[in-house]
Amino acid sequence: MKLLTGKIALITGGSRGIGAAIVKAFVEHGAAVAFTYRSSEDAANQLIEALGSENKIKAYKSDASSYDEAEALIKNVIEDFGPIDVLVNNAGITKDTLMLRMSEDQWDGVIEVNLKSVFNLTKHVLKPMMRNRSGSIINIGSVVGLFGNAGQANYAASKSGIIGFSKSIAKEVGSRNIRCNVIAPGFISSDMTDTLDEKVKENYISSIPLKRFGEGEDVAATCVFLGSDLGSYITGQTLSVCGGMSM
Repeated sequence: MKLLTGKIALITGGSRGIGAAIVKAFVEHGAAVAFTYRSSEDAANQLIEALGSENKIKAYKSDASSYDEAEALIKNVIEDFGPIDVLVNNAGITKDTLMLRMSEDQWDGVIEVNLKSVFNLTKHVLKPMMRNRSGSIINIGSVVGLFGNAGQANYAASKSGIIGFSKSIAKEVGSRNIRCNVIAPGFISSDMTDTLDEKVKENYISSIPLKRFGEGEDVAATCVFLGSDLGSYITGQTLSVCGGMSM
């Protein structure tokens, strides 16, 4: 059963990792997909090739932290695809260090990419969604935004900010049938976790009730649910995809 047939989706940071998993899942469920990358052009092209030419999918080089680029992106996607039904704000970075060592650039860089990008894209997609009286905005947060983490004050602040932002947007535009939710992943298998020492992995896994790292597909499946009509009565919520870590 294809849950997103006929829907148009925009996914930021879609060329790698969780973003690529979301792109794949949306295509598999029948959506027309626009996704962005900032520097991974080869990865973006490989993803499009892997998904096949029969699917409507296009990559855009865009910096989500730039207000002007976000405005141009929304305009270009609507011109190429039509009205956007689902926006997934996935673009994000980390610059981890203890607060005593954290520079202003490390703070600002994470806030601009992780939090300001959510403002930028949401700001420019809202008017078209309001005209259509329909839309689902899905913001990718983190369990770190729920309970913090030493060495990640900048990252935790950005992800906590996303939660407050999303609850506010849900209240502002719910009457126009626009929903806004957060997905908060826990430890997800990635290039970064693959390089961890086995003992470090074991320590992390011991704190997870399901006793394993999650996969990008776990996050993607939740995005499909919230982007589809199955999630039509859910807004202003934070869904943790973390194997039980946030209990």
